Amino acid sequence: MHRRASFMSTLMKRTCLSICVSVLIGCSNFQDKKTLYFAHSLPTTHPVHKGILDMQKFLDRKSGGTLQIKIFPDGQLGSEREVLELLQIGSIAMTKVSAASMSNFAPEYQVTGIPYLFRNREHLFSVLEGKIGKQLLEGGSEYLLRGLCFYDAGSRSFYSKKKPVNSPTDLKGMKIRVMNDQMSVNMVNALGGSATPMAYGELYTALQQNVVDGAENNIPSFVTSNHYEVCKNYTFDEHSMVPDVVVIGTKFWSLLNEQEKKWLQSAADESVTKQKQYWQETVRENMEVLKKANVNFIYPDKTLFVKESNSVLEEMKQNPRMKELIEQIEMQ
Repeated sequence: MHRRASFMSTLMKRTCLSICVSVLIGCSNFQDKKTLYFAHSLPTTHPVHKGILDMQKFLDRKSGGTLQIKIFPDGQLGSEREVLELLQIGSIAMTKVSAASMSNFAPEYQVTGIPYLFRNREHLFSVLEGKIGKQLLEGGSEYLLRGLCFYDAGSRSFYSKKKPVNSPTDLKGMKIRVMNDQMSVNMVNALGGSATPMAYGELYTALQQNVVDGAENNIPSFVTSNHYEVCKNYTFDEHSMVPDVVVIGTKFWSLLNEQEKKWLQSAADESVTKQKQYWQETVRENMEVLKKANVNFIYPDKTLFVKESNSVLEEMKQNPRMKELIEQIEMQ
């Protein structure tokens, strides 16, 4: 009975949210101006939000103010998954999500989360900004979610509250929070940890109350979430480089004329360069914050992590399409 009540409460919440947002958007086309509602879960201090602000500015300039973006940050309109669902039904226009979240809707995005597939940041963006990246972005249209561009989200590493992670053996017996994404679950389990999917917004309290022993994320998220106040060990194993994706629902994309589509795509592309700069600047600033907070930095032998996580790569190769994508990426 309790489970049914909880389900009905969640359903009513989502329905009300959808109706409210739809009403807002119904008022967003005024005097020949179109406004695209853009929701995401990050704080306004985050370098990704700063990139979105540039996209907003570029689009306003290119369109002469006839096509605009209105931003709803900090998870105001729901979690990444909830917002993607709102895009699919046409309640809001745009979002920024992790490619890991996109993989729950468009499976080919899973390739971006394979541990140690990308050799370095340069290799990552040569793939994302080339033919393969374009295929991934456009392929999401089959699931009503068209990608516009990839944003830098750095590399993800482990951080822990008590026991430092010097090697995969240290992860044994540790509950590690991961995104609600099968790739992340498989990766942590392969390394010997106990993967614990959990909403990002619940993690700070979960760390405080010892529900989980640690998590994995990039440096800016580690700092903006204030998780460094609880976790004093950060291990630079850099197991994955999962990018962020700017997405527009195909229902809204289809409402734009050809000129408007060009303006929006161009604004997105131009914002990528700025967002990468913000990311690098933020990492440098955040490292200073962590040093002052006496966070213990650990630089492990990555080959141990590569070896233990290789089973995830091999499992993905069992899928013919994923095998083809992996081989193309490895050769690039």
